[in-house]
Amino acid sequence: MKPNILFLMTDQMRGDCMGIAGHPDVKTPYLDSLAVTGDYFPNAYTACPSCIAARASLMTGLDPRHTGRVGYKDGVAWNYPVTLAGELHKAGYYTKCVGKMHVHPLRNNLDFDDVVLHDGNLGFYRRAETPYYENQAVADDYFYWLKSELGADVDVTDTGIECNSWVARPWPYPEKYHPTNWVASNAIDFLRKRDRSKPFFLYASFVRPHPPFDAPQCYFDMYNQMDLTPPPLGDWAPPFRESLKGCKYDGDDGIADPELLRQAQVGYYACITHLDHQIGRILQALEREGCASNTIILFSADHGELLGDHHTYRKSRPYQGSVRVPLIFRLPNGRQGVIHSALAGLQDIMPTLIELAEGALPEGLDGISLLPELTGAPASRQPREYLHGEHAGGDIGNQFIVTERDKYIWFMESGEEQYFDLETDPQECRNRIADPACQERIDTLRKVLIAELDGREEGYTDGLRLIPGRPQKNVLSETAGSAL
Repeated sequence: MKPNILFLMTDQMRGDCMGIAGHPDVKTPYLDSLAVTGDYFPNAYTACPSCIAARASLMTGLDPRHTGRVGYKDGVAWNYPVTLAGELHKAGYYTKCVGKMHVHPLRNNLDFDDVVLHDGNLGFYRRAETPYYENQAVADDYFYWLKSELGADVDVTDTGIECNSWVARPWPYPEKYHPTNWVASNAIDFLRKRDRSKPFFLYASFVRPHPPFDAPQCYFDMYNQMDLTPPPLGDWAPPFRESLKGCKYDGDDGIADPELLRQAQVGYYACITHLDHQIGRILQALEREGCASNTIILFSADHGELLGDHHTYRKSRPYQGSVRVPLIFRLPNGRQGVIHSALAGLQDIMPTLIELAEGALPEGLDGISLLPELTGAPASRQPREYLHGEHAGGDIGNQFIVTERDKYIWFMESGEEQYFDLETDPQECRNRIADPACQERIDTLRKVLIAELDGREEGYTDGLRLIPGRPQKNVLSETAGSAL
């Protein structure tokens, strides 16, 4: 029988927040074990660093310009004719999602055979005018279960923490009711009752470490005892906005109070280690079920979290904390402890899994299969030289070109440019855009971006130069390959 596929997905997890990635503080024993018994890609990126757009690329194998989603916008229908779950179903797999989808409509199964849904606290689906069947209290399986267990008025907001906030405090209920535990428990239950005559694709999609930072108390205790490494602060870092002063609880320009910043780090890292331990439960269940030796395991995230880096917070910006994501594969009888320098994007996951499943690759995918890297087989294509990323959004709307060794950034509203040498400056503390020694390289990457943007409906370039100040769009209207 074909190998099973277990895709462990997280939300808003930085690529550097694992022991295997060299983080000085974060403890991730189970993820580290996956990495040292499989393949680890430290140069993995999201092409559009926020939830909906990133997941559209993941589920379709398309770049953001071809999914049509180049920023964040709720309420836009997902009508893609080719999806990851759909192609794996064609290849003979039973496809199951447990946890976060973040699609529209809320119960769009996106070609999964079954979805047990928990999307986190999404304000768009909690409005008074939201139809009954779309309201999270009814349509989200975790919230429906939680209220049936603990009462109609219980909610994840009982901690007082908003879903994009850096405010942190421990989970107030027994741990089994935490959404991270709920996803793990439902994934394990699927392994118990699956149809054993078919290979399975299980997409276990966790909301954490996306805020709220609300792990159980024991994980807060772990990090409160540590002297945590402060976030990097570049020589280019902008001051806190005068209007916000680093005080807004869900602002995107960082946290001015050093104690609140430390508490945010504690809460974020606590959520990651809690998540890691729950992943450990799933991995142990695979062993008990006797299918670990015939299961492909993949771990990744939709985007990162800036967590105070350079006076910034949340995602959307083009810096490493936001755009770099974890990516680990473990294949049955595969190589162990292999670290790949190759660039990888979320759009590469779909073609990679389809090839691993011995399915037929659809035409028109932007992603490239990582099978040659995973197996050591000769590649029929050249390694990716760069990845183009973007995110629309006012004065922080940005485009970037990242390679294995450096990054060029252009902000669409102001026209500001930045350049970082990631080999010598992995935390992006020195903006070398004006360095005479870098001008030839900067010009090369600028031309790459111009070519990527040429012909786009926003008019960011005339083919010769970048044009700042053009109206930005979160969702494109004239995009081939997207049925928006």
